[in-house]
Amino acid sequence: MTPISNTLSKNLSQHIAKTIKLLMLLGLINLALLHAPSEAAHGIAQFGEPKYPAGFRSFDYANPDAPVGGSLTLALTTQNSSFDKYNPFSMKGRPAPGVLELMFETLTINSWDEVNTQYGLLADDITLAPTQDAVTFHIRDEARFSNGDPVTASDVAYSFRVLTSKEASPKFKAYFSEVEKVVVLDKQTVRFDFKRKGRDISFIAGSLPVFSPKWGALANGEKTPFSKLKFEQPIASGIYLIEKGSRGQGIRYRRNPEYWGKHLAVRRGSFNFEYIAYKLYKDPDTQVAALRAGEFDFLSETKMRYWCCQYIGKRFDEGELVKEIVPHKNPPGMNGWVLNLRRERFQDPRVRLALNYAMDFEWINQKIFASEFKRQYSFFSNSPLAASGSPSADELKLLEPLRDEIPPEVFGPVFVQPNTHPPSSVRKSLTRALALFAEAGWHNRDGVLRNSKGEPFVIEVTGTRGQNPYMDPIYLNMSKLGIVVKKKIVDAATGRSRMKNFNYDYTTVTFRDARMPGPELWRNFNSHDADVPGSENVAGVKSHAVDVLIAKVLDADSQEALETAAHALDRVLIHSHYIIPWRYLTQHYYIHKHYLQRPQQLPDYYAAQDWAMAYWWDSRQAQAALTSQSQIYRPQAAHWHGDVAAWNKVLYQK
Repeated sequence: MTPISNTLSKNLSQHIAKTIKLLMLLGLINLALLHAPSEAAHGIAQFGEPKYPAGFRSFDYANPDAPVGGSLTLALTTQNSSFDKYNPFSMKGRPAPGVLELMFETLTINSWDEVNTQYGLLADDITLAPTQDAVTFHIRDEARFSNGDPVTASDVAYSFRVLTSKEASPKFKAYFSEVEKVVVLDKQTVRFDFKRKGRDISFIAGSLPVFSPKWGALANGEKTPFSKLKFEQPIASGIYLIEKGSRGQGIRYRRNPEYWGKHLAVRRGSFNFEYIAYKLYKDPDTQVAALRAGEFDFLSETKMRYWCCQYIGKRFDEGELVKEIVPHKNPPGMNGWVLNLRRERFQDPRVRLALNYAMDFEWINQKIFASEFKRQYSFFSNSPLAASGSPSADELKLLEPLRDEIPPEVFGPVFVQPNTHPPSSVRKSLTRALALFAEAGWHNRDGVLRNSKGEPFVIEVTGTRGQNPYMDPIYLNMSKLGIVVKKKIVDAATGRSRMKNFNYDYTTVTFRDARMPGPELWRNFNSHDADVPGSENVAGVKSHAVDVLIAKVLDADSQEALETAAHALDRVLIHSHYIIPWRYLTQHYYIHKHYLQRPQQLPDYYAAQDWAMAYWWDSRQAQAALTSQSQIYRPQAAHWHGDVAAWNKVLYQK
């Protein structure tokens, strides 16, 4: 070998050695980054970045300068005119309204103008593990319970342990079922370990209500068992305290003057009322009469027959009571009529679809609901997760491996719910229903729908008396098809027992609404729980394909992946006709006293009553503040017309 060749060989060897060392160094750096703990954050979005940066002043839909004071009185009819405890977590009894919302704070709080972003409340930072199998919260130094004690990591672990034990209602154990354990790292740091990987579980962990172990402690050192706590004042960290409760009448809360979190950005401009009270009424008619009499301040209405015709009278004419309609972007939970797939006659999807055609939604909506409702068209209605048109290429990648297990219609345009708008009609719908029944082996003979054995098609329908106004037209159409309808009116307790044991044919169901689908999908449809009494798979769905697609939804690592998986799942669920879809509203309908004011900017996702409690205020406090100022402000006070922005400029010189 020549000297030149030797030199080239030597240089090449040295270059390769340097390259290998560099690659090894880069590998070590990447490995270190992979296993490094995530940076603590003031907020976490499920996908992307939070809208609000660290140090933000307040949410955009809050008025940070809203006056504090005055009162808000709400009404309720769902408590059977009474309550028998202040503990909202135990199994037995009826908790007082407002206790959970007003007295118990959580580790984080979700914003109302983002799809799914949590910000610290009791926690001042949130650390999601890079592997997404754990989340760590650091508790704020200043966080305090109502008795003055600091909130600690041990209190968080205690609250989790109690809520997932037999001392609390099983629904809390089910809700937190994907949290493996809670580990106290130091006095103010606590970690939640997950049973599966997923950013979504950090939101479940962050929603844990935290309370003190001293709740229920007696003067003699003993302690009342958690499940036995009744009217002992909860020791929690929320904004309000119970001032007075009266079984059968109502409850009144007073803002805690020592509330620790009033300076927080997530609390600025919220819960502005000095007092919040609930009055209890026996039924909606009594409640409507009480509103017209001025007995309470705010009501969110969903019964359109009341909205159109009952809210009239002197107080409305003179402007003391105001009716308003405001939009929202809430994705409604799927609701409708569920068919028990454990019954042989409901296992054929053509039978389930035929029963869908027996519903004349348009007539019911027009005659009973003043055409204010829209019909559910998806398991993710009013949301970008709802399927539309034909499957995309990415959706087909998920659906093709499951082709032999799902309806062939899934691969075409998404199913459009039946309607009776011209040129369609109820006659055409019933004709289509009879054709579907015939395909499934059921024929109308002498006015009765029968199978080849001559057995009649019988449906026992269960529900409450309040459903009859809109259920009767559906039952009438069923009878026209030849179905033998047996009505079973049950009370709430009997209805829950029958559902727990799957002892029903056809009944109403409402799934939890969620901005971002989560474990509730699995609880509602997974095959393993189909025959487990008490499970939330009330329909009895047993589909490997559905199980696979739910897992894809839960494992999505981007908004795009989530939408693709949700569209594919939606197509399978809709074309399987497990649920006969019902209705939803895209607006809030409410009535309120004229002196209640709200921020001009609306949130996107919110419940009307929660919005009023959290972000409205009593404008009489603004007037009182103006008239108590020096003479220089008083001429301007005479022009007060509820203009919050103008009042802020005057009062704060802004």
